[in-house]
Amino acid sequence: MARLLRPLLIVAVSLLVIAAGRAAGTAIAEYPTPPAISSADQDYFVYLPLVHKAPNACEAIPGVSYTHLGVVVGYEPGKPPPENNPDYSLLLLGYDWVDEYKGLVLYGGDTDQKAPQFYTMFTDERTPAFVNTYRAHGWDWENHRPLPPPSDNPWPVTVLGVGVQPKEIILTPDSGYDIQYGNDAMVIYASEREIALKYTRDDRISYPDQSAGYTIYITGICVEPSLRDLYNQLNAAGRQELPVLRGRQPLGRAWSYEVGIAIRDNGMFGDPRSCKDHWQGRCP
Repeated sequence: MARLLRPLLIVAVSLLVIAAGRAAGTAIAEYPTPPAISSADQDYFVYLPLVHKAPNACEAIPGVSYTHLGVVVGYEPGKPPPENNPDYSLLLLGYDWVDEYKGLVLYGGDTDQKAPQFYTMFTDERTPAFVNTYRAHGWDWENHRPLPPPSDNPWPVTVLGVGVQPKEIILTPDSGYDIQYGNDAMVIYASEREIALKYTRDDRISYPDQSAGYTIYITGICVEPSLRDLYNQLNAAGRQELPVLRGRQPLGRAWSYEVGIAIRDNGMFGDPRSCKDHWQGRCP
């Protein structure tokens, strides 16, 4: 009889221990639960990880088509290919965050009435929120590496982060320049992360003794697939011709909530917040 009662006694004691543990609360949790969940609710809580799918910024833009024109002055001999050239890839050059005013700035001096206008990058022609300010690096050409932002550039901001929506279509900044057949700019570099536009038909960023015109960089976008394919095809063929764009022509989609903008005039970075130059009519 004792041998029959012993297993029953063990079971009974185990049940009493479990009951006591539930009454006193959970002493050891095998799986972490959020602090906001009470012990009474823990038996019913199921943790499901949040799954976030990134937007397909490389999705084609319906109805677009692109053409190309001949380059007047070719790529500078001896320079690395565009994807490894910091004059062509702003992301390769890099830039540092700086704590500067996030709004339009009014500078003195002359104004180019034909200069590219950044509000024309957006289908609603808005002045977007300025969400971040940066300064572009210098470059050590001998060792092929970035340097701190150059001290000879007087502008406190040379790259501007503006607020956008994921997958928002970004347009070519419109200008008063016509490089032929109504086109404003030539695409001198394009990738899944950025584009560089030259507002002449020269495949150069600067000249020592004459103006080379504007170069605009837009980062945080995926260049429209057919435009990117055309650029890659013409680049592989020797860059004798390159894609061209009209003002306000779609060129890509934003990856996330910020797009970077920078502009150079004959190689020198300017301040993209300058309202008299690149947000004309928007000055406070």
